[in-house]
Amino acid sequence: MIDRQLQTLYQAASKHSQYQVLPPAVLDLLPQDAVQVKSRFERERLDYITSRLDLRGCRVADIGGNTGYFSFELLERGATAVSHIEGNTAHHRFVAHAAERLGLADCLLSENRYIDFEHPDLAPHDVVFLLNVLHHVGDDYGDPATQADSVQATMLAALRQLAPRTHHLVLQLGFNWQGDPKRPIFAHGSKAEVIDLVKQLGDDYEVLAVGIASRGEDGRVVYRDLDAHNIARDDRLGEFLNRPLFILRSRRWPQH
Repeated sequence: MIDRQLQTLYQAASKHSQYQVLPPAVLDLLPQDAVQVKSRFERERLDYITSRLDLRGCRVADIGGNTGYFSFELLERGATAVSHIEGNTAHHRFVAHAAERLGLADCLLSENRYIDFEHPDLAPHDVVFLLNVLHHVGDDYGDPATQADSVQATMLAALRQLAPRTHHLVLQLGFNWQGDPKRPIFAHGSKAEVIDLVKQLGDDYEVLAVGIASRGEDGRVVYRDLDAHNIARDDRLGEFLNRPLFILRSRRWPQH
């Protein structure tokens, strides 16, 4: 049955509106013509993640969860509880209302807040999803006085703060500060630069897998493990698909 309140929440405008595809169960609650999304390959990324990381029985935090694709689908993939943490009020309300309509409110809790990465108020979770959030420091969250030349250090500090709070971290970073190509975080916009940055966290995390997007002869996108053949930037794919997808295991997880 179509849910008009959910439709209104979904169509509330913001710079991150209609940024994710929707899971099938949520999509069934909306009119077909209400959903116009430019996919950022959510399904393809989740397929890769779950091929490398068993989510069954896990407590997961989806930080910056937007309209909840990963939050809802993580439950489908076996997670027992998901914390959807989203500073955008309309997105938070959308996910909370959809969870209630689908009878998932007991296992999918949406929190309307931004994480303070300097002093993260985050309960321990088996897995944290942090996908394409940290490069928005000084804009969506954090100190508005942040400068471009300090973004890498700020991202590293945030990731170190998360290490004691999760067993596994699923991570993706943008190349440009606040998504603005005129303000690059990585001088050459290369996968190798992002990978080298994450490797600086060796005392905090073990890199379990790095997924790299490619497009097959049939035009479909698939993420495969990093190797010597796919590490080079492929401008034919566009900026988003050149972002490496990391699965990290914390070395500071107290229950490790």
